[in-house]
Amino acid sequence: MMSAQTTAVQAGELIDAASELISSGGRMQMAYAWYLRKDELELRYVASTAAQAPFTVWRCGANGSVPSLANTSPLLSWYEREITDLFGFKFDGQPQSQRLVLHTGANPIRPPLALDYPNDVPIRIDRTKQALPDVAVDEADVQLLPFGPVRADVLESAEFLFFYIGEAILHFHPRLFFKHRGMEKRFEHLSPDPGVVLAERVSGVGSVAHALAYCQAVEAASNCVVPPRARFLRLLLAEMERLYNHLHYFGHLCHTTTLKVGEAEGKLLEERAKQLNTRLTGSRFLRSVLAVGGLRRDLAPQGWLHEELDKLHDAFARYAKHMESTASHLDRLITTGKLDRRTAFDQGATGPVERASGIDRDLRRDHPYAAYQEIPPLVAVREAGDAHARAQVRMAEVNASIALIQCALDMMPAGAVRADCAIMPNSEGLGWAESPRGTLFYAVHIGADSKLARVKVKSPSFSNWRVFPFTVHDSNMMDYAINEASFGLTIAGCDR
Repeated sequence: MMSAQTTAVQAGELIDAASELISSGGRMQMAYAWYLRKDELELRYVASTAAQAPFTVWRCGANGSVPSLANTSPLLSWYEREITDLFGFKFDGQPQSQRLVLHTGANPIRPPLALDYPNDVPIRIDRTKQALPDVAVDEADVQLLPFGPVRADVLESAEFLFFYIGEAILHFHPRLFFKHRGMEKRFEHLSPDPGVVLAERVSGVGSVAHALAYCQAVEAASNCVVPPRARFLRLLLAEMERLYNHLHYFGHLCHTTTLKVGEAEGKLLEERAKQLNTRLTGSRFLRSVLAVGGLRRDLAPQGWLHEELDKLHDAFARYAKHMESTASHLDRLITTGKLDRRTAFDQGATGPVERASGIDRDLRRDHPYAAYQEIPPLVAVREAGDAHARAQVRMAEVNASIALIQCALDMMPAGAVRADCAIMPNSEGLGWAESPRGTLFYAVHIGADSKLARVKVKSPSFSNWRVFPFTVHDSNMMDYAINEASFGLTIAGCDR
C-alpha cells in the first residue's frame, strides 16, 4: 500500500497551492482539524495528484487567519463548515456561513470536538429556534414541502425541503445530521485494536470498507507489513461487501420504478450473497474478521465459494438482461438526475456516481491496497451521468467483483493471516478503501500514550450527499425517488 507525503503549507499559500493542484489534474479529497497540542489546532488537507502517486497531505496551523478554499475547490465547503461546527474555527471568506452538522438552536457549551468537552454533558437544543434555510425563492406560486425527518418504511432520519410549483422542483435542500453520533469523538483514547470494532459500526453496510481503511491507517502509522494471505482475503471480503450492496441497490431501484418482480429478484439475490457471507465468516455483514495487522482468524473459502459465485453470476446475468430490456424501467432511468462531469468533479462526487459522469477514478486501481496491486479491477465508466448510467456502472461492477473474488481464490497464498503491529507513539497514518459507494479515508493520529488521539473519517456518502441536490434542482417530483435511489446514498455514513 502506498504511503502519503506530508508537507507544511502556510495559510497564505493555500489558495495558490490548491489552484496549482487542480490545474495540474489533481483533486482535493478532504480537510479536517485536530489538536497538535492542547491549545494548538492544526488543519490537514488531503489531496490526490495522479494515479499511482502517493497522496499529499498539507499541514497548516489554525492559530491565525486561514482562507476558505471553497471557491477554489467547492467540495471543501462542507469540510470547512464541519470544522467550524465541531472545532469552532472559522475560515475567512467561507461562502456558506450557515451551520452544517449543528442544527439551528443547538447550543453546545464548547465546540463538540474540543479536548475539554465533557463526555457527560449533552448538547442543549432550543427547539424554538428552528429556521428554514435562506433560499431565494419568492414567487407567490412557490410551495414548500418539508418531508421528514421521520419517513415511512425503515428509512434513516433526514428532512428534505422541496420548493416547488406543481410537479416542478425549483430548489431542493436536504437537512441531514439529525442523528449525528459523534463517532470520531468515540475513537479518542481507545487502543488501536478495539478501534476496529467501532470502525465497523460507522456505517453498517460498509463494515469491511471502514474497518479496512482504519486498519490500513494504523498499519501505516506503525510501519506494519500485512501477510500476503491476509491481503488476498481482505480483497475477497471487500468484494463480497460490494456484491451484496450492489444487489440491494438494484432491488431498491426497481422498487422506485414500480418494477415489482425486479425488486423481489434483486432482494433475493442480495439475500443469497449475504448467506454466502454468513457461510464464509459467520456474519451477514462480514464483521469481526478484520484486525490491525491482518485478520482475526483464517478463512477457508476455496472450492465451495467458486461454485456458489458461478451460480450467483448466472442468476445476475439473467436479472440484468431483464432490467436492461424492460422499457417501463428504462424510461424512468434514462435522462433522470443528470450529473455533468464538471459538477461531479467540483462538488466531490465519488464511486459509481462519479464514474457514471465520465470521471475514471477508482482507489483499487489508482492507489492499490490489499491485493489489488496483483489483481487490479476492471473499472467501468459511463458518460451520460443519469440514473441509467449509474445503474450500468454498478452492473459492470457486480461482474467485476465476482471475477476479482474468483481470481483471489485461484491465487490465494498460504501462510499466516496476521502480523504483530507495534503501535508507535506520536505517529500518524492515512488509510483508504474504495467502498461500494466510493472513496473512504481514515486519518489516524496516535498520541504519546499509544492511544488514539484523533481519527478522521471521510465517508463516500458525505461527498455524494453534497452532490445530490445539483441533480434535483429543476427536476420533477415524479422522478425524485428514482434519482435518490440511483445515488445509493446512506445517511449513517454521512451522519458520523
